[in-house]
Amino acid sequence: MAAGDGLPSLGEIGLNQFAPYLLNRVTARWNANVSDDLKSFEMTTTNMRVLAVLSVMPTLTINELSVYAVTEQSTTSRTLDAMEEQGWVRRQPRSDDMRIRDVSITEEGRAALARIWPSIYDRFEQLFDGIDEEDYTRFVATLHRMLQNVRKHDL
Repeated sequence: MAAGDGLPSLGEIGLNQFAPYLLNRVTARWNANVSDDLKSFEMTTTNMRVLAVLSVMPTLTINELSVYAVTEQSTTSRTLDAMEEQGWVRRQPRSDDMRIRDVSITEEGRAALARIWPSIYDRFEQLFDGIDEEDYTRFVATLHRMLQNVRKHDL
């Protein structure tokens, strides 16, 4: 549909009322703050995401890990090379299919995540300062519905 076909323009909605814009701003600021914090630990945001995901989902393929860590597959592969050298992750071929490599976190990786977790959690608390539990619960539920909508409609 072209402008004037009954759809409101972005100007009519306003940037500060357009949720995708606001989500992008919050995410960009969060990522910048976390990235700054991680520099003192000599860690990248991608490292942190990989360690965090693997701490909860102990074994994933590279493709699965790239989805959960919200990183391109090629970036995930390069990141895993460095993380394996640091002893934070382990890649092992599957016994039933040697083409597939399962990635898991090591004890060194868990220790690295434990070192940065207080900083990450502090940022999380700052992000939701002044937001009560009920609003937080509704917000997370809304994000889950949005994620389902994105998947359902291939957005």
